[in-house]
Amino acid sequence: MKNKSGTLRTRHAIYACVLFLFSIPVTVTVMSKEDVSPIGKWKTIDDVTGREKSIVEIKDENGSLVGNIISLFREPGEDPNPVCDKCADYRKNQPVLGMNILWNLKQKGEEWSGGYILDPKNGKTYRCKLTLDESGDILHVRGFIGFALLGRTQDWIRVE
Repeated sequence: MKNKSGTLRTRHAIYACVLFLFSIPVTVTVMSKEDVSPIGKWKTIDDVTGREKSIVEIKDENGSLVGNIISLFREPGEDPNPVCDKCADYRKNQPVLGMNILWNLKQKGEEWSGGYILDPKNGKTYRCKLTLDESGDILHVRGFIGFALLGRTQDWIRVE
């Protein structure tokens, strides 16, 4: 059983702790969805094998996003300098390293869409949309034909 002065001291100690916590200056940086952008470098992860495939750098060119492959992760025995031999356009037989694989993506709300993505492995071009996770460190890249429901998504990881 506590006496009144013990309870009073406990209550004063709690008040003192609360006041102390509120007196500490706190700086919080709040990033809104509008502050986060896909511009930067991204490690691509193959959605089938789970393997790291490349680094893609996404830039803004005249209000739309474009992305080029700036680095490749190659397995032993794989061609260190592959070309897009299955591409049907000007990329045919061009080196994959340095290749433009994302283009014409424009921001619409919390996603970037209206553009295209090229898969250099099969030479096919797909419609594309990008969305970021809340942290801004995972980019959900969806390639599709026709409707976004008919496609597949890769998660790319932001790199410094």
